[in-house]
Amino acid sequence: MEKIAVFPGSFDPFTVGHENIVLRGLGIFDKIIVAIGIHSTKQPLLKIESRVEMVSQIFSTNDRVTADSFEGLTVDYCRKVNATHMLRGIRTSADFEYERAIAQINKQMLPTVESIFLLTTPEHTPINSTIIRDIIRNGGDASLFLPAGVDIKSYL
Repeated sequence: MEKIAVFPGSFDPFTVGHENIVLRGLGIFDKIIVAIGIHSTKQPLLKIESRVEMVSQIFSTNDRVTADSFEGLTVDYCRKVNATHMLRGIRTSADFEYERAIAQINKQMLPTVESIFLLTTPEHTPINSTIIRDIIRNGGDASLFLPAGVDIKSYL
């Protein structure tokens, strides 16, 4: 059976930390779908189409990684794409508590899908999309925190 992981998130923007989780996840899964959710309570920096395009470009040379967008429950999206796993990155203990609760609810709603958590590598622990959005919105240089080759201005 093919192991298909959905890596859900808003990815606004997709950072080097996200990229690292995907690359490490490729050692575990046959295919990873970076599933960019439409988050109703967040004010996005990038349009959903730009985020899908960015992730697609980052992994354009790897046919085991695809990008897609979805609205609604992640478990419904997992059913739609026949996912076997959900992949999540954990930076802090607070992330773990939050992700654990979601994973337990998801498991009740969709028992066939396992949640897999990868700890963020130490150098990526402080990086999060909220801080990177703030740097970009205020004209700072966020290139250190974005995957190589990403020109964020082309996605704004």
